[in-house]
Amino acid sequence: MALLVTRAIFVMVSVGIAVLIFNSDAMRSAPEWVPWGVLAAMVALPLTVIGIDGSIRRKDLTTITAVYFGLLIGVFLSYIATLALTPVLPLKSTNPFWTWLPLILGAVFCYVCTSLLLQTRHDFRFLIPFVEFARDVRGLRPNVLDTAAIVDGRIADLAESGVFESRFVVPSFVLDELQAAADSNDKQRRTRGRRGLDVLARLRANTAVDIEVLSPRDEAHEDGASDTRVVDMARQLGGRVLTSDANVVKIAGVRSVTAINVNDVALALRPSFVPGDAVSVRLVKQGEEPDQGVGYLDDGTMVVVENGRSQIGRLVQANVTSTLQTSAGKLVFARPTVPSA
Repeated sequence: MALLVTRAIFVMVSVGIAVLIFNSDAMRSAPEWVPWGVLAAMVALPLTVIGIDGSIRRKDLTTITAVYFGLLIGVFLSYIATLALTPVLPLKSTNPFWTWLPLILGAVFCYVCTSLLLQTRHDFRFLIPFVEFARDVRGLRPNVLDTAAIVDGRIADLAESGVFESRFVVPSFVLDELQAAADSNDKQRRTRGRRGLDVLARLRANTAVDIEVLSPRDEAHEDGASDTRVVDMARQLGGRVLTSDANVVKIAGVRSVTAINVNDVALALRPSFVPGDAVSVRLVKQGEEPDQGVGYLDDGTMVVVENGRSQIGRLVQANVTSTLQTSAGKLVFARPTVPSA
């Protein structure tokens, strides 16, 4: 509504200027068609500007301010340079080049300053004083979530536990990817997409979790791979990537961006066992040895119980005898507290 009001005021101001032109002395002696031409031009001008403005959907505030400050600094430097050259150059009347010198210096300085600010606009935070452009610098380093971490779902439990104090950032293209997956005709992909949206809804509903959706500041690589774009956005924000995909961790390492693998976090949070610890596990199947029974703890740790075959299907109290760390996870070997008959 505010934008519509602004555009309407722009059109009315333009028409008001046309009325002022009508009442000027120059219009009294002009042909009859000239006032109508002025009115048409002053109506077409704001409509054309509004049309161009509306056609540009994606606007980058840093680009606009970089151009603005580049022109401003360029004009200022050209004025200073002109004042500095005044004692050196001959008088204006004897040197016609003096008339064009300020214009030439202004063009050169405006281009150099604007080009420099456009190429380094993401490295400076002072573009508009007293206006918070860079929301990315608020608080601690943000945690940028990729699609794999969201679909995994464990990030919601970690966030609710208070392990992460800084805010979570969901890139807009990741949200678009989840929405596209949720509407997919592929059942498995649709299930993953809906699960990811449910996890985001759960994070959003928790008032203790600070989460927001941000668009990348630089859309030059908007057609690139999603994993690479997540890492690039984390680097732009000065944050870290949260993922459950080992490939994303490798990409982040190459680009010198901190990445946290949710799988590594879950593995680190698993309880460690030493010989003599008591465990309670329900045996669900036979082990590799004929007399072994196998069960799983709540975190997925496999427990192999000696002489537990006869107890399959029951809850068994056992004492840990040894542990073994493998690429598939941790194995716990135990012996029943009360030997089976």
